[in-house]
Amino acid sequence: MYTSTPSYVQTLAELDIALAQLAQSPFVAIDTEFLRERTYYPKFCLLQIANDDYCALIDVLALPTLAPLMDFLNDRSRLKILHAAHQDLEVLALANGVAQGNAQNAVLSPIAGPFFDTQVAAAYLDMPANIGYADLVQRRLGHTLDKGQSRTDWSRRPLSEEQMTYASADVTYLVELYHDLKSALGNTLRWGWLEEDAQRLEDPTLYSTEPTEAWQRLRGLEYLQPDQRAAAKALAQWRERRAMHKDRPRSWILADDTLRQLAERLPGTLEDLAAIKGLPRGTVEKRGDELLKLLADSKAQAGNEKPASSFRPSPGQQKAVRTLMEFVRKQSAHLHISPEHLATRRDIEALVYNDVLGPFARGWRLASFGERLLAVAAEERQRAAKRLLSQQQTAERLEAVRRRFFPYNAEHPAPNSEPSDEGSREELRSTIPGRL
Repeated sequence: MYTSTPSYVQTLAELDIALAQLAQSPFVAIDTEFLRERTYYPKFCLLQIANDDYCALIDVLALPTLAPLMDFLNDRSRLKILHAAHQDLEVLALANGVAQGNAQNAVLSPIAGPFFDTQVAAAYLDMPANIGYADLVQRRLGHTLDKGQSRTDWSRRPLSEEQMTYASADVTYLVELYHDLKSALGNTLRWGWLEEDAQRLEDPTLYSTEPTEAWQRLRGLEYLQPDQRAAAKALAQWRERRAMHKDRPRSWILADDTLRQLAERLPGTLEDLAAIKGLPRGTVEKRGDELLKLLADSKAQAGNEKPASSFRPSPGQQKAVRTLMEFVRKQSAHLHISPEHLATRRDIEALVYNDVLGPFARGWRLASFGERLLAVAAEERQRAAKRLLSQQQTAERLEAVRRRFFPYNAEHPAPNSEPSDEGSREELRSTIPGRL
């Protein structure tokens, strides 16, 4: 592991020297520090990058352009090692888009693979699916990382010695983890699994939300009436566009609870808007008419929405979910892999309730266990159908018995509702055993 003082890069000349040192290795470990508490887009502040022999802290705020750095990272001959890669790759995708001349439109352009995600690799070794970096370093390398700078402001300059030590540890131990996990995985099929999952990290849709699809972030819309759901979708699109344009967090534009209230109550006047809990007075004054028009226009889309859902899983469906989740747990134990990396409970519920095929129905997951999972699901569906048929047949038999032995009702009361002779009583006993 590299133990010398990391190079601090602030100029393009220093960047050229750093990249020349890093280019001598077939891989680099990378991590980013950024801020996002007050913005929609992450504010990239620092890139840590290392190989076995060299570590650099690149001050991206000081550099006039990141084009040379992005060119280096887009080299497909070089493996990029990250931990819990998604957030770092989102930050780099935005920086890559800016470097390609898309600064005005904030176009995200994911950097090129290949990637090695140590969190995913650890899951293939029967470790928790979302294990943190410090926890993984402790478990695999026996080293305890200092967490004192985890909430620091990475945009402030100059960086302190403590900040630079903390930042460099995020990649120097990442290099060591890579070697450790690579050795532990060995030359097995899991390498193919890892590569397959890593390829998906280059999908641009992972790192951005289309305003027209922003409603999918909201929970429970299926229980709203059609006009309410149409309003919620319109509000979510409006909020996403404004958050992107203003570069402010979604919740600063319109909180989820407030959006829900607007959709449910469908205010028609400024006075109605002002009565919505959580809607700032300034929003009513500045955007009130715009919101009222948005809500009014959304009614035209209500006809495209399904009726409000009253779905509740049946006992048979609940049993099927339990059976399939138990199957997932057994398969994960057999494969020595975190169960969440095979299928989540949400995946299983989507399969049972809506026949939606999840990640388990493609690639290595389908081949290694997904086909058997789908077979078990089919068996459960057949059992449920048989149970339902049996219940229907029982109901029909009971109705036939009622009609034969109890043909009267409240309008036509029977003079004697009990079967009059012992033979009829015995026939009734045999028809519904245990009832009499």
